[in-house]
Amino acid sequence: MAVHDDCKLRFLELKARRNFRYIIFKIEAQQVLIEKLGSPDETYEDFTGSLPADECRYAVFDFDFITSENCQKSKIFFIAWSPDTSKVRSKMVYASSKDRFKRELDGIQFELQATDPSEMSIDIVKGRAI
Repeated sequence: MAVHDDCKLRFLELKARRNFRYIIFKIEAQQVLIEKLGSPDETYEDFTGSLPADECRYAVFDFDFITSENCQKSKIFFIAWSPDTSKVRSKMVYASSKDRFKRELDGIQFELQATDPSEMSIDIVKGRAI
């Protein structure tokens, strides 16, 4: 599975410059490509609403939060979205290439695997980050 150079470049921009709130990736023709870039002012709800209901995707989300010490922090989540309604072959392709793709993105702090929106609710993300 090839990873398009743009995937790595845009991820570095999200990590270093915070140009994006999230990036959604899809596999097409044996290559990981960018499907959508979320602007910095988009919310977690905008992000989850951008994921297709019946197709697998990879995504990274830059989650901002305030610690119990009242410090502003940010963590980058990698999300493997594999809804129950997606095709079996698609699930297999995404599952088998996930670790290799994740290694290309240096700086991911947490990983979530979700088969329906409840498995990646904002409460779960907050719980993992804090």
